[in-house]
Amino acid sequence: MDRELNAHEKQVLLAIARQAIVQGVQTGQEYVEPREEKVLNQRNGCFVTIKQNSQLRGCIGNFQSELPLFKEVAHMAQASALKDPRFYPLKQEDLDNFSLEISVLSPLRKVEEIEEIEVGRHGIYIEKSFYRGVLLPQVAAEHGWDRTTFLKQTCIKAGLPTNAWEDNDADVYVFSAQVFGEKDSA
Repeated sequence: MDRELNAHEKQVLLAIARQAIVQGVQTGQEYVEPREEKVLNQRNGCFVTIKQNSQLRGCIGNFQSELPLFKEVAHMAQASALKDPRFYPLKQEDLDNFSLEISVLSPLRKVEEIEEIEVGRHGIYIEKSFYRGVLLPQVAAEHGWDRTTFLKQTCIKAGLPTNAWEDNDADVYVFSAQVFGEKDSA
């Protein structure tokens, strides 16, 4: 991304995500009006997180996208609402009780030394064999984790043993994110 999103652009993306979720639940359709803003037409990875009553309710994203950011946000919002395998799909009665958080991602960067990971600034992506796991930067901060705990928890998310990040065949990547959202209303 060329620059940080401004307040207007963040609000546009949050509105697009909310609209996509409502449309997905009510009609199964995904349509987003084209956007003129240059930054919203760049191809960036993003995650969309849904919370209900301050609890995670869905979170899906991509590190890279072939779509403009505004379309990727809509797509990931619907996937978070309807396709996160950890939760049942949102229903009509859920539509007035959720909040959104969007994380617009930087490209992945492989780390050579674990000390390169800055808790609170970086998210972690671990890849080993066919296993993959990711935790966004805000997760470690929300839980008060140190670097080692963050790595262990990312391994758990990938379905790996907690110390798998130390293995020679494990690749650890970091990324940063511009994170913004609605305040949890319930």
